[in-house]
Amino acid sequence: MLFPSPAAAQATRTWVSGVGDDANPCSRTAPCKTFPGAISKTAAGGEIDALDPGGFGAVTITKAITIAAEGAGEGGISVAGTNGITVNAGTNDIVILRGLQIDGGPLNANSLSGVRFNNGGALEIQNCSIRNFTGGSPSGYGIFFTPSGASSLFVSDTVLTSNGNIGSLSGGGIYIQPTGGGSAVVNLVRVNAVNNISGITADGTGSTGGISVSISDSTVAGNTMNGLTAFTPAGGAPVTMEIVRTASANNHKGLDAGGAGATLRIGYSTVTGNATGVALGGGATISSMGNNLIQDNTGPGATIPIVAPM
Repeated sequence: MLFPSPAAAQATRTWVSGVGDDANPCSRTAPCKTFPGAISKTAAGGEIDALDPGGFGAVTITKAITIAAEGAGEGGISVAGTNGITVNAGTNDIVILRGLQIDGGPLNANSLSGVRFNNGGALEIQNCSIRNFTGGSPSGYGIFFTPSGASSLFVSDTVLTSNGNIGSLSGGGIYIQPTGGGSAVVNLVRVNAVNNISGITADGTGSTGGISVSISDSTVAGNTMNGLTAFTPAGGAPVTMEIVRTASANNHKGLDAGGAGATLRIGYSTVTGNATGVALGGGATISSMGNNLIQDNTGPGATIPIVAPM
């Protein structure tokens, strides 16, 4: 009779270190050196933790897992010409990323996207920095969320900066675009999308599922193109974007809603210093609770109807 070798068993928690070795079992006393080295030794639903600062390598995730670098100094993923983290997980899998510094390297490296989500149940990104992803279209995003099924995205306490390709004016901070019948429920809390090509975009092109985005207590500023965009082309997925206690400042357009299936609602927020404050077209709808500060934009743009609170 043959029995599995104990060495083949996967642990529920593994460890990486800047001075580790991927030949190790990834235990706390014998850590691995990279996330790819550790993920194969970590059970589905388990966790990979960084013991100390280091560059732990780009990784593709195919199962539920947590990757965390909290309290250990900079837990980095530095890449050139590729994605930082790619998620190709199962329908019900939850992937959690905490405390990571994801860097696309020099601006001429044209790295693809910081986090590219293709499949999975949910993605949670907490307390991360994602920067310098400058690949041309369709890449160049800090977070590129393109689920093919019903998926959710939660991002909190995270900074996205210097993402997007200046030559083609494409890419940006966060781009949400399900594919096929995919749909997305997105919650962004205390997110700073600054100095990218675009800030935060929800795009219904190419899918029939809906997109629902909630943004609160966040800043979208200094982006070359639009700050906050909700767009639905003819026949595309309906997009709803709710914006609360958020600033959109010093972008080309502060708020942009396009297409009859796009709805944007804003309350307790600031839109200022943009070339155009509010852009509205193609039958899109936009409404305000009447408690926003929208001023000092070069072109004020569309008037936002005020709706009474219920």
